[in-house]
Amino acid sequence: MTFNTSKPFETLEPMSQQDMDQLDFGVIRMDRNARIKAYNKFESDLSGKQVEEVLGKDFFQQVAPCTNNFMVAEKYNTEAALDEELDYIFTYLMQPTKVKLRMLCSPGQDHQYLLVQKS
Repeated sequence: MTFNTSKPFETLEPMSQQDMDQLDFGVIRMDRNARIKAYNKFESDLSGKQVEEVLGKDFFQQVAPCTNNFMVAEKYNTEAALDEELDYIFTYLMQPTKVKLRMLCSPGQDHQYLLVQKS
């Protein structure tokens, strides 16, 4: 799978944690309430947060509050379907880091995703 894959849900949904850990970009799998269900190794290394400490937490409120704004978190609340890329800078508890985000949600899907590619 690549960051720009054309059918992301068909690829991401069946992936196990181990499969996601092989990817060269970050993957955060969340339920529709933004609770983290999977957090891959790339994202763990980038953020400095271990998988065990983030699972079950609200991504926008507890893990990455620097994304709890109209550009990222609010998109998941206001868009029925979302597949949007955004140049962004992570700043929470880390050196400011330029990234490209790919925000994904779709009606009928149990999960929503945030993909993170280091710029």
